[in-house]
Amino acid sequence: MNSGPDIEVYPDAEHAALAAAEAIADWLAAGLEENGQASFVGTGGSSPGPVYDLLATLPLPWDQISVTLSDERWVPPTSPDSNERQLRERLMVGEAAAARFIPLWSDAPNTEDAAEAAEIAVEGLFPADVVLLGMGDDGHIASLFPGSPVLEEGLDPLGGSLVIAVPRGDPAPAMERISLTLYALKQAYLILVLVSGEAKRQIIEARDDLPIHALFRASDMPVRVIWSP
Repeated sequence: MNSGPDIEVYPDAEHAALAAAEAIADWLAAGLEENGQASFVGTGGSSPGPVYDLLATLPLPWDQISVTLSDERWVPPTSPDSNERQLRERLMVGEAAAARFIPLWSDAPNTEDAAEAAEIAVEGLFPADVVLLGMGDDGHIASLFPGSPVLEEGLDPLGGSLVIAVPRGDPAPAMERISLTLYALKQAYLILVLVSGEAKRQIIEARDDLPIHALFRASDMPVRVIWSP
């Protein structure tokens, strides 16, 4: 168990993205060398976009790499709100187009059924070689939001479920989502958290009881926080 994060400070978002991309590539390469295959869990939001752009140019054997997401909004992949859409447009192009993508979204009638289907689809990816996460201003990771009625289930490090359905909430999230649980996220050889701004650094250093701090406590491996102003 870890008591706190390892915060790596970079001068700007460009350098932070480069550090994240290099770390992801190194760990995927190590997984490929050891097992002949590797798995990567990406995230949504604006911060990881430049990381995906860099990764897409790297000559890894992408056909041996499986990719999924930490969470997804309950929208089809054609929606501008879709995390899958960003991943397909910015990571799974160029060299990385050969990667195998496993979506959380499906055409299931509801998020509960979609979560059950995603659970089966992603279970072979864990332990993941790399998990890349962001963090919200409220300390949430993936779609594990403070105050959510499913937060206790989502943050149970021994819960057993890899994927849960997340209902709309007040104040967040604004729409239904599907999310990996802490039990899934902590099963990784490398966990990267990419954040920027002083407010988020203060949240990380607070050692509080927010979802991000639950990740720090539950992970068996050190969590690397890549931070820029």
